[in-house]
Amino acid sequence: MAKSPQNIEALQQAGAMALLRPLLLDHVPSIQQSAALAIGRLANYSDDLAEAVVQNEILPQLVYSLAEQNRFYKKAAGYCLRAVAKHSPELAQAVIDSGALDSLVTCLEEFDPGVKEAATWCLGYIAGHNTELAQQVVDAGAVPLLVLCVQEPELSLKRVAASALSDIAKHTPELAQVLVDAGAVSYLGPLLVNQDAKLKRQVCSALGQVAKHSVDLAEVVVEAEVFPKCLTCLKYPDEFVRKHAATLVREVVKHTPELAQLVVANGGVGALVEYCSESSGNNRLPAVMALGYIAAFSETLALAVVAEKGLAPLCAAMAEEQEDHLRAAAAWSLGQVGRHTPDHAKAVADTGEAARTATLGRAGCGVLLSLVGMESAAGSSEDLATKCRRALKSVVPKLTALPALDALVHQALPEGIMRMVLEQVGKVLANDPAGRSQFVHSGGLAAVQQMAEAPGSKLKEAVDIINSCYPEEVVRYYSPSYSQQLLQKLEAMATYRVLQSASVKQVPRVPLGQEGHKVPPAPGAGVQPAPEARQAEGRQVQRGHRGQRVTLGLLVVLRGQRVLRGTRVTRGPQGLR
Repeated sequence: MAKSPQNIEALQQAGAMALLRPLLLDHVPSIQQSAALAIGRLANYSDDLAEAVVQNEILPQLVYSLAEQNRFYKKAAGYCLRAVAKHSPELAQAVIDSGALDSLVTCLEEFDPGVKEAATWCLGYIAGHNTELAQQVVDAGAVPLLVLCVQEPELSLKRVAASALSDIAKHTPELAQVLVDAGAVSYLGPLLVNQDAKLKRQVCSALGQVAKHSVDLAEVVVEAEVFPKCLTCLKYPDEFVRKHAATLVREVVKHTPELAQLVVANGGVGALVEYCSESSGNNRLPAVMALGYIAAFSETLALAVVAEKGLAPLCAAMAEEQEDHLRAAAAWSLGQVGRHTPDHAKAVADTGEAARTATLGRAGCGVLLSLVGMESAAGSSEDLATKCRRALKSVVPKLTALPALDALVHQALPEGIMRMVLEQVGKVLANDPAGRSQFVHSGGLAAVQQMAEAPGSKLKEAVDIINSCYPEEVVRYYSPSYSQQLLQKLEAMATYRVLQSASVKQVPRVPLGQEGHKVPPAPGAGVQPAPEARQAEGRQVQRGHRGQRVTLGLLVVLRGQRVLRGTRVTRGPQGLR
């Protein structure tokens, strides 16, 4: 009945735990075995029932019988202890306090593989909770015996032993070093070629847990000739084998450029790119991070990621995944690729260009706009926003492709990011005469002028740097206030003409004498000017062929108290005007 979850609650209400405890002392071995198995199944269902096993003091009886009874009972008792220990560190510590650790280690020396497997499984659950429990397992002398279990012919025992070693190694470098000293890595490495999927999973996991702690431990794993064996696991049909293999690659490449170069030389980038393209969710995460680690070390390694078309899967991961930690990892990896040179930055900026161009009509801004959008989105986690911001700060200062920068200028970006973009545009325009004209024709210069005149804008300094690359007339022409200035001039001119027509009386025509003769004085020429009027000075005469024009410099025509300055006198067919 305990096999079916729907029966567990009824058994608990009926007090099955209290009824089973006396049966552990029954004189019939099969009854003892069945009682231990039933208690284990109840404890496996929930931590409340596991706590009931501890409170009913069943553990000491199980431990005592574990050392005295036959192999069938030992397997059932080992299962019961495992069912209790797996729920929490406190319950695992209760199992240790009952004296089970020494008995479990003794079971590892049994001849029967089933007993070894039950004990190994229980030790793995205990060690997996935290460093203190794992250290107690190591102190009990379990590691050398677990390494021997890895060498046993039974596949199920190999799997469980590899899993237990992984649970021990994952906590600290010191615990991982214990496994290395026991020779576990040299026995785990060859198992990568085994065709059993579950064994491959556990072996990749154990090697990855050893390699992640330090460079020395990663080199020990590499020396076990795991490459290119683990790269073939990236194409294995089982998805968990592929995930653990990608995790192993990630834990190796993250340490040094030499280890990353080793993976690249063995074709690791292509395998990671293919796996990243075909996977999704958390299974994709190790490959995404591995590509970022490889690209972070040098221009050459980053170029290998670009050459293997690794940017498209990273962009897809950032766009398709719903969980923030996956998108943050993709953004981080893209930043690591683009931070080296302008060529790397352009490769990142051009990723996803076709799809973005189809929607926005502007090229070269796909990934960068996605980063900006996630950085400023209200629903983005703090980690995602930080990763996107750092990626932009890594890529944009290296970007010299003006179309990509121009595309960003036309977007509504946060002020801090826009300032960074404008500063980079100014640097590019200062050294690119052809780009200046392109920036004008695309509307970028006009967009920049609008930013400078926006109320409360802090972009004035960056805009001034861009404006210094152009003549003042061009900058004034594209400023938003230029049309207003023209309208004001037109209004002023119209007003001036109205005043002129109202205040000036037309000068009468006077026949002009022969060339060289003096012009007859105009009426009122002998009248002395008013004191406030200025005398005419510097008369000049310009003569042409037909319609000769005479300019009287600073000619003063008195009409009452009004003075008109600069009047032109023209000689036409009918005389002087």
